[in-house]
Amino acid sequence: MITENLIKEPTNVNGQTSTNLHTPVTNGGKTMKALVYGGPGTIELKDVNIPTLIKQTDAIIRILKTTICGTDLGISHGKVPSVMPGTTLGHEGVGVVEQAGEAVRNFAKGDHVIISCITSDGSCEYCKKGLYAHCEDGGWILGNTINGTQAEFVRIPHADNSLHHIPEGSDEEALVMLSDILPTGFEIGVLNGQIKPGDIVAVVGAGPVGMAVLLTAQFYSPSKIYVIDIDDNRLELAKKFGATDTINSAKENVLQRLFAENKSGVDVSVEAVGLPETFDVCQNMIRPGGHIAVVGVHGKSVDFQLQKLWIQNITLTTGLVSTNTTPMLLRTVTSGMLKPAQLITHHFTLDNILEAYKVFGNAAEEKAMKVIIKP
Repeated sequence: MITENLIKEPTNVNGQTSTNLHTPVTNGGKTMKALVYGGPGTIELKDVNIPTLIKQTDAIIRILKTTICGTDLGISHGKVPSVMPGTTLGHEGVGVVEQAGEAVRNFAKGDHVIISCITSDGSCEYCKKGLYAHCEDGGWILGNTINGTQAEFVRIPHADNSLHHIPEGSDEEALVMLSDILPTGFEIGVLNGQIKPGDIVAVVGAGPVGMAVLLTAQFYSPSKIYVIDIDDNRLELAKKFGATDTINSAKENVLQRLFAENKSGVDVSVEAVGLPETFDVCQNMIRPGGHIAVVGVHGKSVDFQLQKLWIQNITLTTGLVSTNTTPMLLRTVTSGMLKPAQLITHHFTLDNILEAYKVFGNAAEEKAMKVIIKP
């Protein structure tokens, strides 16, 4: 349960616990509003110090719009132990460069930018392979091991490799979706799943990331895209977004329906929920030579039926988004080919972010998909 009471922990001058080693230095007493994690079940909108540059490769961004991710909900309930009490949450957003370090070459004060959920130095072994998710001095750190974007300002390390210019005249609200969900759905669902023309695809989970898979899978012209969920409202949205078929798994046997309509099963199953039960559905619907792409965040072990699948020549992939496709996705959005603004259902101010968490946490009742938060 989200509350407004902060669990008190030993803190440093920035309101962060002494165990969080990536804390910005104080900024002369200037403060801003930020959503601060206080421990399992506790978040609070409070005044904290405005971040300043730590390294000359950093930039300070004034947030224009941010959002809430399902991962943030998990953090608020204590499911991500790497997040220390005192940490500002959030890893998505767009903003304006307020200050850039002397070593930042590609961005300057006043530039409008997309903040990548993944921080990358661009020079380590993993970055050179395009695996920015595993950057040795970055990866997913925003709102995790350093302060995040659900605030008025945020410090972005390795700014040259962790920000993207926003073309003039773009719908900046829609571009918030390029911070995380669109590249996640595309890279981990579509590309890892190797969706190709004519494929039969099943996306299990019609949340924001599942919808991102649905939208970007259409780049490759599959013959069918099934979207499976227990929320009729989200299934109706999925039809509007391009699903050829939908199945409410609370009302219908998914496997019976799929095998009745597709003799051997599906070519690609995308798990976009993160539960053992949804993984089980995905592994049982796949046809020989097919692909299982796991996008959901799993906190429990699953029963992988290797004794059945070893002989079927399937491919199973997992992954944390690297955001190396963000420039391409940005071009598809600015051209009008991809329309992520349709995923936005609610708007809030930062002052009302606790209410935004409640709405997002009760998505079915509130008919919520993505919420936009403005300072």
